[in-house]
Amino acid sequence: MRIQPLSSVDLDTPFGSMRTHLFRPDGKGKYPGIILFAEIYQMTGPIARTAAMIAGHGFLVAVPDVYHEFTIPGESFAYDASGTERGNSLKTTKELASYDADARAVIDFFANDEQCSGRVGAVGICLGGHLAFRAAMNPEVETAVCFYATDIHKGSLGKGMSDDSLERIAEIKGEIMMIWGRQDPHIPVEGRRLIYDAMNAAETRFTWHEFNGEHAFMRDEGHRYDPALAQLLNSMACQQFTNCLK
Repeated sequence: MRIQPLSSVDLDTPFGSMRTHLFRPDGKGKYPGIILFAEIYQMTGPIARTAAMIAGHGFLVAVPDVYHEFTIPGESFAYDASGTERGNSLKTTKELASYDADARAVIDFFANDEQCSGRVGAVGICLGGHLAFRAAMNPEVETAVCFYATDIHKGSLGKGMSDDSLERIAEIKGEIMMIWGRQDPHIPVEGRRLIYDAMNAAETRFTWHEFNGEHAFMRDEGHRYDPALAQLLNSMACQQFTNCLK
């Protein structure tokens, strides 16, 4: 379906105001809400196009500024050495509690938005994959799609580089879709195995998908982009949301 022009809202969090970009279906009725957590570069063109694609399948998509405490509203970083360095630096400067508060703020926003049906899912890419994984620890989040989620296996998210994502897996009650690139150096086979075993041990409801691809193979900018694979996985993600939220 068609979507409305891009809009935004500034949500209050304990760590400051958070610009949140909204991609709304252009039609009557209520739609499930999807939190889309961006890469370390915040909302770039590829992230905006992903959000628009999901919204066009009948979902209200919210993209929060991941590093709102440290950036001007709506700021994004370039896919270059400087942008990568800044994004990676902020990843371990931001408090872990702030990442979790961001997810809570969007969930609460959906609960009060007249276009939202009240059902909530999450999706994220790279850093955002990890954030979607943690968002699923909130009981309102019924499903999450995590694209090559970084740092879960190392427990290194946030200030102090000591997160508790593996220890809290049992809090996830919804169905999770985990997607990985087998040639991704950031999450080697040993790391993927650690996460897989921990999810099994916690009796998590999940599906596990590994493809021949490097890190960022979903991003439609750069030499690692795999268009055919991206098309397949975007379809799988939308079907997951349809199955679990509609």
